[in-house]
Amino acid sequence: QVQLVESGGGLVQPGGSLRLSCAASGFTFSNYAMRWYRQAPGKERELVAHIGTGGGITNYADSVKGRFTISRDNAKNTVYLQMNALKPEDTAVYYCNARKWPLDHWGQGTQVTVSS
Repeated sequence: QVQLVESGGGLVQPGGSLRLSCAASGFTFSNYAMRWYRQAPGKERELVAHIGTGGGITNYADSVKGRFTISRDNAKNTVYLQMNALKPEDTAVYYCNARKWPLDHWGQGTQVTVSS
């Protein structure tokens, strides 16, 4: 059974940091590219960050470049999103995604709220 379980969300003040984790099981994690998406209320889901299977290739949305870092540990079947210098506009539900065309797996999401 494929599972992606996100954790690490919560309430943080502007300028603060959070690290999201996504633990994967039920598939060969190292064969999948991993992504973090987010969806704010009333908005479409958007791609935040992407990491290739080996971890050497990463891409970011312009809105998070220089503040967020995606990484993965294939030995632990886990992908991370380190989020620094958080802004209120980063408030959203963050989703983990595993992709190996044509397969596409999603986690249940974790809420991140940036507010004073």
